[in-house]
Amino acid sequence: MVQQRSFGWTLSGVLQGILAIALISNTGLPVKAQTPGSPSQGNAVVAQRDLLPRRASPPAPDRTVECELLIVGGGLSGTAAAYEALLHGQTVCMTELTDWMGGQITSQGTSALDEANGQRRAGWFAKGYLELRHRIRKRYGMQNPGDCWVSASCFLPRDAERILEEMVRDAAQQGRGKLHWFPSTVIKELEISPDGKQIMGAIAIQHAAAPGTAPLNTEPLSHIIEDAYQYADSPRLTKQIIRFQPRPRQQSGPADWYVIEATETGELIALADVPYRLGLDPRSHRNPSSPSIEGDPYCTQGFTYTFAMEQTADPQPQEKPAFYDRYAPYYGFDPNPSVSTFDAVFTYRRIWSPAPRSEAKVPRFGVSMPKPGDISMQNWVWGNDYRPGTAQDNLIYSRNQLVQRGDLAPGGWRGGLRTETLRAGEELALGFYYWLVEGTTNSQPAGNKQRHPNHRLLQGLESPMGTVHGLSKYPYIREGRRIIGRPAYGYAEGFTLAEIDISRADYSAEYFRRMLSPEMYRHLWVALAGLQTVDVLVNQTPAASIQRRTRSTIYPDAVGIAQYAIDFHPCMALSPPEAPGNTEREGTRTGHGQAYPGQIPLRAMIPQTLDNMLVTGKSIATSHLAAAAYRVHSFEWSAGVAAAHTARFALREGVLPYQLVDDLPRDEPLLRKLQAELNRDGNPTSFPNTSVFNLDWSQWRVW
Repeated sequence: MVQQRSFGWTLSGVLQGILAIALISNTGLPVKAQTPGSPSQGNAVVAQRDLLPRRASPPAPDRTVECELLIVGGGLSGTAAAYEALLHGQTVCMTELTDWMGGQITSQGTSALDEANGQRRAGWFAKGYLELRHRIRKRYGMQNPGDCWVSASCFLPRDAERILEEMVRDAAQQGRGKLHWFPSTVIKELEISPDGKQIMGAIAIQHAAAPGTAPLNTEPLSHIIEDAYQYADSPRLTKQIIRFQPRPRQQSGPADWYVIEATETGELIALADVPYRLGLDPRSHRNPSSPSIEGDPYCTQGFTYTFAMEQTADPQPQEKPAFYDRYAPYYGFDPNPSVSTFDAVFTYRRIWSPAPRSEAKVPRFGVSMPKPGDISMQNWVWGNDYRPGTAQDNLIYSRNQLVQRGDLAPGGWRGGLRTETLRAGEELALGFYYWLVEGTTNSQPAGNKQRHPNHRLLQGLESPMGTVHGLSKYPYIREGRRIIGRPAYGYAEGFTLAEIDISRADYSAEYFRRMLSPEMYRHLWVALAGLQTVDVLVNQTPAASIQRRTRSTIYPDAVGIAQYAIDFHPCMALSPPEAPGNTEREGTRTGHGQAYPGQIPLRAMIPQTLDNMLVTGKSIATSHLAAAAYRVHSFEWSAGVAAAHTARFALREGVLPYQLVDDLPRDEPLLRKLQAELNRDGNPTSFPNTSVFNLDWSQWRVW
């Protein structure tokens, strides 16, 4: 039987001129828009479907399911989209590779909410995200049951999954929507219309443990991921083939349904072969901190298999992994002495600390000292972060690699990840646990590592991670494939949100004058001129005399909000990442630092070529540098909400999403209507007191 759970019920002329100036300032000069949907030819991956063989017919499906909205990826953004769509009475299908919805806070184990201090103090989040925080507080009787110091809210991933299931079920009941939930399911094929503009159907494979074998989540992901993408049964997995298709509608329109790309690595982007970027962007006036002149698709942010460990009263037997010595040179505390103690690492993301708590405090951080019964989730740069950066070991295959492997050939899709690198990440994480409890070496200059054997790795299907092996079900992915939006006014090569759109960096620093050409340096400052852009252009103001704006870019098509630091877990310079003496790629932390509150433009969610797919989560159109801020929990929720609202609005109004923005910077009445509905429903599209005329955004700080 197919495992499926169903929940619930079967601007004025002046403002336009200002917006035009803002768009012009992105490049320094106005650029005429190209035809919507035309492929970008910049420094990026460009779809070339005509060079790929036509897809072969897949096996006959075991079942066909109809829906108004197909959400591929049940992570936090996908769950938010489902929650919002159900509140508005829609029929939703949602697939997920693991068997938990929630992504970051559940199957990936990063159940410590990354939030900007100013945003949290104001409670300025999407409505559903506030409800999530409320339910966490209600379940535990407090917001921070882990008494961690990295966040105002650390909790158990297993509990988070139950909370999200309850939220989705309640949304379905309240809005009379219906969710067809397909855990342990992957998309294998997309059925594209003859004109290449719409997804007409999707073929999925749902897997279950074969009779007589151990339950799912017994072995780590690398052991089954390639099997999960094969149609045929195997000794380990049995398969069911499911075809998703649009639900018949009473009123015809330009699209019968919408597909939301909400996977962690941008799977559908690669499978549909729409233009996207991966890894480092070429250095430009919009991404001046990029360490690469040409760009590099292999240097993405590191990924992390998290795990939970419990402090015990007595020493526990600790078994040294056979592979430990390979990874031991990588492990270390932190170059910062204040966080170079075991207690600081343990309480950093402590996710459970039952009463009574210790009265003693961890120096500097003010949280209670660890005691027996406390549970810590580990997500540590010089611990279980695996950070490949070369073509020999990158996790997310580039388009060229996918073509060479045959993944884009008929029936060839296998998820787009390098299995060997997944396995290395798993080994690194298990080795890190052993280093924490038994290790005495330290790859970093600060800290004196001692043994701490009074701990145990929490394993089992009822453990916080829900796995027999103890690692998270899926690695925490910080960066995946990122679409290039459609060409637009000011974005001739396709819309992308860039570093200078959010960063607070001091671009007058000597570094930027030295690294950028004089022409690029001037373009940078013209783009930062804000309301003075016209004067700067007309008067040919020297870069040194331009006063930069003290805000982020304000988008006329904003449909959500985001704020976090531009925060990097950079790739390593050599292969393999754990090689003794290896260092981070030079310059990859240059852009690290504070960011202004940002917005989620609708143009960042609309891919080229496909009219009925919307992209959410970490795969929206951002640069590598901007993506470092647009990857945390509240952003994912806001983006998911925006995707669901836009899809519902487009179906109701009989328009395609790109038609809501194709006349910008001219007024778009339907766009304004969509934004009004989002704000009225409690899903803000901007931060308070952050207009183009407000020059003091200092209250909105991340830390």
